[in-house]
Amino acid sequence: MATYQNQEVITLVSAGDLSADQFHFLTVDNTGKVAVSGNGDNSVGVLLNDPDGADQAAQVAISGKTRVEAGGGLTAGALVASNASGQAVVATASDSILGVAIDAAGGAGEIISIVFNPRGYA
Repeated sequence: MATYQNQEVITLVSAGDLSADQFHFLTVDNTGKVAVSGNGDNSVGVLLNDPDGADQAAQVAISGKTRVEAGGGLTAGALVASNASGQAVVATASDSILGVAIDAAGGAGEIISIVFNPRGYA
């Protein structure tokens, strides 16, 4: 069961509709607003709520144990990165490492726990 603990949460402004992106990684765009992270991107955190339009409050976990949606199979202990949809996948050499999986995921769409702790590129 995915859980959260000791999260540091901040509020940022959404760049658009993020209602389908709860528990996905977010990046800051060139206007200072948050949007879904792309493949291997640096990310500011994980979206905790589901703002349904631009210029709305996005609650973002920027550290700690948080929930994230998996983009495929993951093992506990794997270093994770963002896929093109902002989901957690196993980090490769060209990806920005965003944290460590605490739970295993059998496939895409599962909500798992990670420790969000960005640490540069693999």
